[in-house]
Amino acid sequence: MKALRVWFLVGMAFLIVMVSSICSDVVAESNQPMLPHIYGEQNIIGWWMSEKLDGIRGYWDGQQLFSKNGRLLSPPLEFTATLPPFPVEGELWGGRNRFEQTASIVQREKPHAGWMTLKFGIFDLPGESGTFRQRLSKIKDWLDKHQTSSAFVIEQIPVRSLQQFRDELQRIENLGGEGLIVRDPGAHYESGRSMSILKVKSFQDAEARVIAYLPGKGKHTGRLGALLVKGADGTEFRIGTGFSDREREKPPHVGALITYKYYGRYQSGLPKFPSFLRIREDSGL
Repeated sequence: MKALRVWFLVGMAFLIVMVSSICSDVVAESNQPMLPHIYGEQNIIGWWMSEKLDGIRGYWDGQQLFSKNGRLLSPPLEFTATLPPFPVEGELWGGRNRFEQTASIVQREKPHAGWMTLKFGIFDLPGESGTFRQRLSKIKDWLDKHQTSSAFVIEQIPVRSLQQFRDELQRIENLGGEGLIVRDPGAHYESGRSMSILKVKSFQDAEARVIAYLPGKGKHTGRLGALLVKGADGTEFRIGTGFSDREREKPPHVGALITYKYYGRYQSGLPKFPSFLRIREDSGL
């Protein structure tokens, strides 16, 4: 009888693990977020613009919080208790120039007090069928009636002219922000890349894998001079700027995935003026 009981308990544990895995897969598949294209001089007069918060994208299903890729996150109850009882999407944000700290907080597997230094900047309601204007109105109405210390609706500013749009982009970047997001207020929610939501920066960014260190010269003798990296298309190139003194002393390890910024590409496909931004601490999210 003891042997049967042991096998029964083992079987139940296995079943629980399998069910949890299946549920996570279902969430990941069903929560295919609406993603932006890159702005390319489209007509956006009458659209809404907002700061592109440099954080970790989150999906709250009304009970649990997930990352963009469907990973179940572990915020404390104090953080989630006042979130709405319906699905919302937003950015888990610790402030400008705090991406690494934000990623470190979000990736920990157990609830901890660090979450209370973050805010959930809400920008959409994926479960709603109305226009973006209607979806945003619903969450604003709900938050007006329910106090929360964890969440806010990201401010949306109507685009009245290209000059106003350019001035706002420059203002945000001067403050240390990443850029802007512009949205068609009349658009309905759709999974995947959508031309009704655009990402705007004065530079482009991409990921590359570190494959070697190149030694420094002159004032950088004895420490990192540049990284030799490989882009997603297999192109190899050097990144020699954007590093702090600390990063030159202790550079990203070989094999690390990094984000770099650049300003267009040459005909050869190589990025123009690539500069190191950061290690992709959120690659698993």
